[in-house]
Amino acid sequence: MSDPLKEAFTKVRQDIEYLYQELADIKQSLYELKEQQSNQPTNQHITPTQETSIPTQYLPQYGPISGNNAFSIGNKGVPTNQPTNQPTNQHPLISTPTQPISSFNDKISNLHRVSELLGTLDDLKKEVRLKFKKLTEQEMVVYSSIYSLEDQGFMVDYSLLAQKTNLSEISIRDYIRKIIQKQIPLIKSKESNKKVLLSIPQDLKRIAPLNIILQLRNI
Repeated sequence: MSDPLKEAFTKVRQDIEYLYQELADIKQSLYELKEQQSNQPTNQHITPTQETSIPTQYLPQYGPISGNNAFSIGNKGVPTNQPTNQPTNQHPLISTPTQPISSFNDKISNLHRVSELLGTLDDLKKEVRLKFKKLTEQEMVVYSSIYSLEDQGFMVDYSLLAQKTNLSEISIRDYIRKIIQKQIPLIKSKESNKKVLLSIPQDLKRIAPLNIILQLRNI
């Protein structure tokens, strides 16, 4: 696999995994905020004031007070017959969310990466389409056979490919050589018995299933 294409596959996979985690965190944050809001008290709590009665036998005794001086202080006193036990302003007890708002906003702001990811996917699709368009029809048949047989659980080698495509092993070897020369993602490995196995990179499989590759190639 060419380095640019491999790096693109790896980056997209990492971005997708990151976004899945971010969306899960945002969903959990929304749930927690909803729970906290539903648990907030809606009734205002006002502390009642209590009036204390004083027995009259303990009150000091005063003489008669003239009418002009009633409820006043000095020559220009202010009436004092206003009740002193006025209730003070009471404020409802409101609980604040324990989840930091800034943390939630940070998660929301990370959603802008969705557009970046979509742009990366578009670029990747263009690159895949251009690369696979380089293959001839017969080369694409061989490559598709490797992809399909591996998905079915087969260990793909030259002999199996020749059997499934009705081509000779010599022709299969030649097609594989040309596919690799065109920098199409393909892994060629040898077992201990020197048997050659062919496989499709997992990075490509995660991003582009076979049907997607065929569709992109036909665009």
